[in-house]
Amino acid sequence: MTSLKPYLIRSIYEWIVDNNLTPHLLVDASHPHAELPNDYIEDGKIALNMRPEAIQGLALENTNIEFNARFNGQALHIIAPVPAVLAIYAKENGKGMVFDPDEEEDHTPPEAPPPTRPHLRVVK
Repeated sequence: MTSLKPYLIRSIYEWIVDNNLTPHLLVDASHPHAELPNDYIEDGKIALNMRPEAIQGLALENTNIEFNARFNGQALHIIAPVPAVLAIYAKENGKGMVFDPDEEEDHTPPEAPPPTRPHLRVVK
């Protein structure tokens, strides 16, 4: 089963943009596959402005969030792995969703308990 998290990120991003607000993505910068501007990381996290006018080539995929942005005039390609995303929210009012960083992504369906013999008895 696929993770629900990327679908929630996409829907909340769309809701924020539809309401003319500024979407921000809070990312755990310590993730080994994250490609982020080191100068803007604070306490191991970075808040990325994802306003459509501020970025180019946005791809909200199931495994990564990628886009091009400028930081202090320098163009960078940003890669934020979905497991590293801590929150997506509107800058103006803080509405959005915070994700539990300790939550393990379980992509396997739960196993059904093994069948047991019925515990019936004959009553006369």
